[in-house]
Amino acid sequence: MLGQGVFSVTGKTAGMSGSSDPRTRVSRRGRTPDANDPGLLTPAQTSLLTDQYELAMASSYLGRGMNESAVFELFVRHLPPRRRWLLAAGLGPALAMVHAMEFGEEELAYARSLGFGPSFLEYLARFRFSGDIDAMPEGTIVFAGEPLVRVTAGRVEAQLLETLLLNQINFQTMVATKAARIALAAGGGQPAGERLVDFSPRRDHGTDAAMKAARAAAIAGSAGTSNLASAMRYGLKPVGTMAHSYVMSFEREEDAFKAFMEDFPGNAVMLVDTYETVKGVRRAIAAARATGVPLAGVRLDSGDLLNLSRKARALLDAAGMSEARIVASGDLEERQIARLVAAGAPIDSFGVGTDLGTSRDSPVVNGIYKLVAHQVGGAWRDVRKRSPAKATVPGAKQVFRNYAGGEMRGDVIARAEEKLPGRPLLVPFVRDGVLVRAETIEQMSDRARTELEALPATLRELDGGAASYPVSYSECCSTALQAVDARVGQRDGCRYDARG
Repeated sequence: MLGQGVFSVTGKTAGMSGSSDPRTRVSRRGRTPDANDPGLLTPAQTSLLTDQYELAMASSYLGRGMNESAVFELFVRHLPPRRRWLLAAGLGPALAMVHAMEFGEEELAYARSLGFGPSFLEYLARFRFSGDIDAMPEGTIVFAGEPLVRVTAGRVEAQLLETLLLNQINFQTMVATKAARIALAAGGGQPAGERLVDFSPRRDHGTDAAMKAARAAAIAGSAGTSNLASAMRYGLKPVGTMAHSYVMSFEREEDAFKAFMEDFPGNAVMLVDTYETVKGVRRAIAAARATGVPLAGVRLDSGDLLNLSRKARALLDAAGMSEARIVASGDLEERQIARLVAAGAPIDSFGVGTDLGTSRDSPVVNGIYKLVAHQVGGAWRDVRKRSPAKATVPGAKQVFRNYAGGEMRGDVIARAEEKLPGRPLLVPFVRDGVLVRAETIEQMSDRARTELEALPATLRELDGGAASYPVSYSECCSTALQAVDARVGQRDGCRYDARG
């Protein structure tokens, strides 16, 4: 029921109108509730795409004069099941939302109805992010414990970004990682994203997920997407042919093929498994000869794909149509694709839907966002969480990646002020609230391919057993951790004052 489970902000009931009817309370907060609202948000409207306690903490910080600079880091404490690395994604859309984030009149009215006071509401009315953000560029391979994003800003600003950053980066990193695994499977251990097509929108968890899934797949190198909205928005290649309903709408399968070829001669890929696949291939060949339209390819959507692809290839080659491509689809996932590739299936590309958009075998990247340092009385102080199984490492950090012979050999998580051998992975994206770096999908995709090619061979295998990648902490990180523990243990403020 509306109104139930709302935590108190001021020690009173969150609804401040005095009405006992929760529906009335909600309607007085601004917008009249609509159970059928599609829930779509503009970047500016994402100001309230946040957990309730973010506003509560921010209000408390502001009221107590605790808005000095702070550093928060977004990272994954443990890799998800069946994953030994992740492919970072989602930063670009997240930063666009951060840049546009503001509290409009409607959002302020709602916050007022929850009991937030005038001074905090005045702060929200002026809110614009003005801090710094460093991050791993999208398409970078990342491991557990490594910060993907580092935010340095006033404590209130940094706190208010938590939900938004996690919402965008967790999901898109999950999909990009899945797409990268499919690309490796399609290439027999080498990235071959050009053989992958995103067929996921009808299985994705909502409209925003469908848009971001296509984008994340493109970062991993996919050749295109069936999702026209994503293709238009992100400049991706739209890909698609026909459904079984089109074929069944004609009296004869060959009539459907002829009609489609005549109407779309530049996209003559025929779906051949509506009735009987081998006969469907023969009818596609006959339709091409009857219309004079070159057969671009056939799509196999069910059955024994290895056997059927071999038979289809033989028929196409015998008909002098060796340029016609074979596309496979139908609930595909990377292990099945890897088996087909290993068996030499003559399949040119794979349309992947459900498993790509939902990462069905490992559907969550459990990224977290934690305070690691803050200013107290003008001096920087490292902090860390020490609770069992959830301990963090204090201080602002950088990651240095080392290579040998073009292969990744190990990462070192260091203090942000350190200069160590290797390539620093976090780079500036926002300075004083201004975006200072932006990238294209092509740049991200090129980086992802380079990163995947540089992975040790055992980590490019879908099931590499116990093989893992070495990630260690620098001596300065270890010293800082010991200093924080000593300070907390003594309770008298032994500080390790080093700003990240």
